[in-house]
Amino acid sequence: MKNNDKKPTKNSAFKPKLKSTEKGNLKSNRFAKAKNKPNPHFEKKKQDEKIRREKRQQENKTTNSSKSQEPKSRQESTKRTEKKESYKNSKNEKTSEDRFERRGKKTVFKKADKKFERPVRVAAKNTSADKAKEKSSYSSGANEIWRLNRYISNSGVCSRREADNLIAKGEISVNGKVVKELGFKVRPTDEVKYKGKVLRKEKPVYVLLNKPKDFITTTSDPKGRKTVMDLVRKATTERIYPVGRLDRNTTGLLLFTNDGEVAKKLSHPSYEVQKIYRVTLDKPFSEEEIEQLKAGLELEDGLAKADGAAILDPDGLSVGIELHMGKNRIVRRMFAHLGYEVIRLDRTVYAGLTKETIGRGQYRLLNEREIIRLRFFNKRGQ
Repeated sequence: MKNNDKKPTKNSAFKPKLKSTEKGNLKSNRFAKAKNKPNPHFEKKKQDEKIRREKRQQENKTTNSSKSQEPKSRQESTKRTEKKESYKNSKNEKTSEDRFERRGKKTVFKKADKKFERPVRVAAKNTSADKAKEKSSYSSGANEIWRLNRYISNSGVCSRREADNLIAKGEISVNGKVVKELGFKVRPTDEVKYKGKVLRKEKPVYVLLNKPKDFITTTSDPKGRKTVMDLVRKATTERIYPVGRLDRNTTGLLLFTNDGEVAKKLSHPSYEVQKIYRVTLDKPFSEEEIEQLKAGLELEDGLAKADGAAILDPDGLSVGIELHMGKNRIVRRMFAHLGYEVIRLDRTVYAGLTKETIGRGQYRLLNEREIIRLRFFNKRGQ
């Protein structure tokens, strides 16, 4: 007979089955043990609470005894001082705990006090005395003295630091003598040159004139006749000169500037600057002759061709013509070649500039957009 009874080993997962009554007894025994066994965490908490209560009681006893001994007036004064000190401390020393407050069952941030300091009073600017000082500091009198590097940078050649390098290399001359001294000072009357070019410290100025009749396009006339400079004398204190020429009897747009680069661009034939004229003739003009102007006319100094032309009046006495050539009296010679006499000649557009807001004999300064357009003026077709 084989013995089927097996002894449970230590590692076996064998558990004896218990009856329901035995299970209940085990649970009750477990809870009874837990109740009887003291919890060290709760005991420590109870002890801390007892210590706090005892401290509070002792503090209350001492405060009550001190208050009973002091008179009422003294008690009130101490309360006031305590309030003041607490207020000062709260103002000066704000801890992280002061940023929170208890609202019901939640701790939230306290509302920020919206208290602003009064701004410091500042003295008024741009008064009459300040303006007088500014004018005197920026005056362009003959006694004004400039450092040479500042004079060079103000003329638009380079920065002051680069100007010091040019001076040190001996590339700058003042009144015909080479200057290598960095702190050298000049006056407005001195002649400063760089690479043979005279430098000017004044800012560039651009004046557009609607020229009337009987004025010569020149800076001066030995015969004493009226010049265009008489019309723009009050436009600026800087020295300006006309770009290009208009005949004595020709009216319309004429540009004045002290910017040599812009003047060279506008007057050079290779840039082919746009010019539009309104021509009044002695007899009606025909459409066939408009086509001849566009095709080109062979004059004594070469071919003269109009970029565009059109009859402006129903009578045919007024013609508009667009050119880019800068030859002398070119418009009058072209119409004379076709057998017409020009009674009036008026330039209405020059390099994109118009005379819409300028009356006859009046002028205006160019705005920033127009100046940029002239400075970056490209050759025709580019």
